[in-house]
Amino acid sequence: MGGPCEVLAEIADEVTARKVVEAVAACAWRIELKFSRYRPDNIVARINASAGAPVEVDEETANLLDFAALIHRLSDGMFDITSGVLRRAWTFDGNDRIPTSAEIDALLPLVGWSKVQWASPVLTLRPGMQIDFGGIGKEYAVDQSIKLAALASDAAVLVNFGGDLAITRARDGNRPWRVGIEGIDASDPRASTLVDLAAGALATSGDTYRYVESERGRLSHILDPRNGRPVSGAPRSVTVAAPTCTNAGMLTTLAMLRGSEAETFLESEGVRHWVQRILPVARA
Repeated sequence: MGGPCEVLAEIADEVTARKVVEAVAACAWRIELKFSRYRPDNIVARINASAGAPVEVDEETANLLDFAALIHRLSDGMFDITSGVLRRAWTFDGNDRIPTSAEIDALLPLVGWSKVQWASPVLTLRPGMQIDFGGIGKEYAVDQSIKLAALASDAAVLVNFGGDLAITRARDGNRPWRVGIEGIDASDPRASTLVDLAAGALATSGDTYRYVESERGRLSHILDPRNGRPVSGAPRSVTVAAPTCTNAGMLTTLAMLRGSEAETFLESEGVRHWVQRILPVARA
């Protein structure tokens, strides 16, 4: 899941509490093992090693592919699960290595959902192409986990996977959960904003931990699949509240991809959102 995972629950009975936590943990591990791009033995690995041959997928994978195709369409092609191959050129670990134009251009022929043949349940990639569910997988795992938590207990439960979270309901006494949005200064542990959440989910996308440094400053890990480079003008952080974590995550990603127009996009969607940017320094 790319970060710490936790379950918070208002449950006095230890047996019930363990039942909830174990259900969430099992769900997280199942989705991690099935869809992680880092494993050599799952459906993603089979698709990425297909070398142009068609691959028939199960219903859950087909639903994720349909969702990825939807976001691709809504983003005018900016969200693209085939763009993960660009990680061969970019390493977003805080270093200052910027790939050359030649390195990026060599990978661009392998990027583009429009080059993929998808007729559920059969997917066909061109040789050398890959898919990566990293942009939607964690939020999907949160939503699946919170459903299982609700089945295991009627208690108030919060599931948080690396900062993307959802709740079953408000806390006892109809009190909202109070959630802190992490600031963009990683050295400051204080939350930049406190959000009261009585229903639904929150998702965040940003460059606090995944970035490279350049002469122009920090470059986000959010890449434009059309040119293979970080999106220009993207905020440092975008957080969205929505009915589901999957929906919230989709909106944060679409906002980041819009760069300098992120705030305008979120306002047009009518959702609760919080955007953090580095303000330009005024010159005398």
